[in-house]
Amino acid sequence: MDKRVSALMSAQELAILYAQGVNFVILDVSNHALSRKNYETQHLKGAYFVDVNTQLSIIKQNLAEGGRHPLPTPAFFAQTIQSLGIKPDSRVIVYDDSKGANAAARLWWMLKAQGHQNVQVLEGGMDSPLLDEWKVNTPSPEPIESIYPFTDWLLPIVDMDMIEHMRNDENKMVVDVRDAPRFRGEVEPIDLIAGHIPGAVNIPYYLNFTPEGKFKSPDELKEMYQNAFGARTADDIAIHCGSGVTACHTLLAIYHAGLEMPNLYVGSWSEWSRNDRALATLS
Repeated sequence: MDKRVSALMSAQELAILYAQGVNFVILDVSNHALSRKNYETQHLKGAYFVDVNTQLSIIKQNLAEGGRHPLPTPAFFAQTIQSLGIKPDSRVIVYDDSKGANAAARLWWMLKAQGHQNVQVLEGGMDSPLLDEWKVNTPSPEPIESIYPFTDWLLPIVDMDMIEHMRNDENKMVVDVRDAPRFRGEVEPIDLIAGHIPGAVNIPYYLNFTPEGKFKSPDELKEMYQNAFGARTADDIAIHCGSGVTACHTLLAIYHAGLEMPNLYVGSWSEWSRNDRALATLS
């Protein structure tokens, strides 16, 4: 299934594609309060806006059912893909306002999980001055809807029951990629309870970055994760965060390192902490 297209694209590479007039689909997947307004103020030429809450998630009224950003069905996601004019052979580039650490990685994972090969995250988002001439505030043209076949998710996903099993098995590993203070239970800005899944280990997503905010090299990431995982295989590992979005950033980093992607626990802390499950908290 996987031809190992590079997970990342640099600003320089994208500027060259623009200058050469190469055909590609580019998507703005920013995910902050003013992201839609910011998109309307400025975005990369030709970019379509993708909403994390309504297009990449099916959020239930009761967040105990799947957490804050549960995956949509593959059929629903296929409708989103089709509405953006993406075809199975399309070259797709995604970016967000968090250096790829947020929703761009989620969309990258979802496309990979539908078997899409040629999708990359723009490293650093649109901040690079190399992209200044390609930043616009004019509406993008309406995409021509495509036909996109869908299948079950092709990348591994685990649920709460599987996490319960894994956290109690020393041969398995549950990895929480949230900030260390959130993991320790010192602060919780979003969910109802501060803490973590008992038995989980904390490998914050920001460890994937250099001090300059770039992704570490594949060799550096490979060494870091191989040391953390030990002899465990990808099947033995589950990655989660608060709501199943930022976890995809770590999955992207692991893929960038040339390693097999572990399981994604989509519900993450937002689901786990709202159910009758064991909690590790400060109190």
